[in-house]
Amino acid sequence: MTMDHIWKNQQSDLHEQRAHGKKGMTASATEESSAIGADILSKGGNAMDALVAMQFALAVAEPFNTGLAASGFIMYYDAKKKKTFVVNGHSISPKKAHKNVFVDERQDVIPFLERSTPGTAVAVPGILKGMEKALTEFGTMPWADVMEPAVQLSEKGVRVNLTWNTGLERFSDRLGKEAKKFFFPEGVPLTEGEIVVNKELTKTLKLLQEKGADVFYRGEIADKIIEIVQSFDGFMKKEDLLSYEATVSEAISGTYKDYTVAVPAPPNGGGFSLLYMLKLLEKLDIAQYDIHSWEKYYLFAEVMRIMTADKLAFMGDPAFYDIPLNGLLTEQYLDDRVKLINFEFRNEDITEGNPWEYDDKQPHHKNAGTTDPGPDTTHFIAVDEEGNIAACTSSLEHFFGSGIMVPGYGFLLNNDMTDFDPDPAGINSVEPGKYPVSMKTPTIVFKDGKPVLTLGSPGGPTIPTSVMQTMIHILDYGMDVKDAIEEPRIYNGTGPLIWQEEGIPESVKQTLEKMNFQFDSIALSIGNVQAVLINPDTGELFGGSDSSRPGIPMATDTKYK
Repeated sequence: MTMDHIWKNQQSDLHEQRAHGKKGMTASATEESSAIGADILSKGGNAMDALVAMQFALAVAEPFNTGLAASGFIMYYDAKKKKTFVVNGHSISPKKAHKNVFVDERQDVIPFLERSTPGTAVAVPGILKGMEKALTEFGTMPWADVMEPAVQLSEKGVRVNLTWNTGLERFSDRLGKEAKKFFFPEGVPLTEGEIVVNKELTKTLKLLQEKGADVFYRGEIADKIIEIVQSFDGFMKKEDLLSYEATVSEAISGTYKDYTVAVPAPPNGGGFSLLYMLKLLEKLDIAQYDIHSWEKYYLFAEVMRIMTADKLAFMGDPAFYDIPLNGLLTEQYLDDRVKLINFEFRNEDITEGNPWEYDDKQPHHKNAGTTDPGPDTTHFIAVDEEGNIAACTSSLEHFFGSGIMVPGYGFLLNNDMTDFDPDPAGINSVEPGKYPVSMKTPTIVFKDGKPVLTLGSPGGPTIPTSVMQTMIHILDYGMDVKDAIEEPRIYNGTGPLIWQEEGIPESVKQTLEKMNFQFDSIALSIGNVQAVLINPDTGELFGGSDSSRPGIPMATDTKYK
């Protein structure tokens, strides 16, 4: 499918959750955030200025998915330098954390709810340092100015939407006492349509606006975070916040056909996962099969299983373990892995391979005291008129994070420690000062050296698979960006069970079940993809937002109905 065909298939008329323009565009999971980012662009801010403003807006409008104590990876394409950078604002484990934190005295793994809500689940949050670093390195506006729209939004309040309702119905058992006071005023849950004002969060935003991120990592907010975490038996100490630093590095990239795909490097595991799956699908020439065929879904499922087996075996924090990244992505190794796919049945023998024989390193556990420089989530994008692109996936990890709200300051703490493998023997096990593997996958796709697509999604382990499927639907099947997002997705790990979105053809399910796959009995939303397609020849931008949340793409030069 050529890019000319892809451009011709884009719909430029205005529909819900679809946008078209030339002078800049934003996309996010909330209308408030997209509007704030677009306004920053229209006032002369660049893509990074808009992105930082959007993160603070999402802390107000989606406080259960992201916020001030979140984790995130930020991608930035600099149109003048023609380079793509990654700001690592990922959470890191406290220095007092230890390998056995998530197992009991018999070395049995503690059930998820029990290990995901105490203070031991809270990692040192990185998003504020990440945003501060990103704005300093790549933005053009002052910190206080990009924060102002979120302060105003918080003072005015936000309308409770269906995402809030769903979260309160399904995950309210995660909430601690302080959080329940906000989400269940007078014991009654917030309901769709009402306007909610978080006065304590407004106060906190104003503090940050005046004093910068230091007040969070060194000042009065830091003191309150430590106090509440330790009251819930957590490990974090003031020293952990004082020593946190965000890092900037160049993105890593791989190829898919004649496209170049830029993603974050480990300890981000989502970028590797996406590149790995795309290379397998390229070898299998997935575009030869009809978009609704059983072959397409079969290939998606088996490729996900092969990737997951290797991801679980080899992906960790490179400051602690050597990662055979080169070996995992070599043509020779992937040629071996693609042989696991037989088109006859689900291969029960899919396990990790041996990428070390294709890598120039050998497995080695490093000094744990060193650090190399270098619906439960949300993704958001800003593209400016100069061609700069900023994209971020940020998260409290699970819906409501740890459920611990900081008293007097109105924001939830993450439970990013659950990104670690609870098994003390795993490569991704808990260790002091270590990044857990994150599946966040902010992505920028290039053709002939020019960016043509940026996208990402929430969804934990499903993130890279949602990004991959949307990319395939656009690049191989030539779909309109919004239609590609809405095309039903699947997910599976290493086993037979496939999660499905509504709309998978019954004939496909019946065929795959005969091949020893199983389908979950209930269809569910997988991820929440936000995407902007870019025509480098005309400057046209086509945006799409996923219907699983009420977000929209917004072009700065387009009036909306």
